Amino acid sequence: QEQLEESGGGLVQVGGSLRLSCAASGRTLSAYNMGWFRQAPGKEREFVAYITTSGIIRDYADWAKGRFTISRDNAKNTVYLQMNSLKPEDTAVYYCATGRQINRTTMKSQTLYDYWGQGTQVTVSS
Repeated sequence: QEQLEESGGGLVQVGGSLRLSCAASGRTLSAYNMGWFRQAPGKEREFVAYITTSGIIRDYADWAKGRFTISRDNAKNTVYLQMNSLKPEDTAVYYCATGRQINRTTMKSQTLYDYWGQGTQVTVSS
């Protein structure tokens, strides 16, 4: 059974950092471009970051640039999201996702992602 599982969320103070991980079972992540999304309470799920199979090309939501870094370790079948200088508005459930149709053009198209993790909660306290 193919599965994505996020971890690393938690409670952090404003200005703090967290590193989220997305591990895969039953699927070789190195073959897929990957995305991170988030959903804050009462809001729609939104795009956070994208990375290609090799990790060479990365892209971010405008608000994430300079604070968040997406990376991957294909040997560990894991994708990461390093989040620095966290703000209260970063409070959300964070999801990783993947799909065969995902590329730089479609990276924000949630309906094209085939597999999603269950999410990990990030709470930033002020």
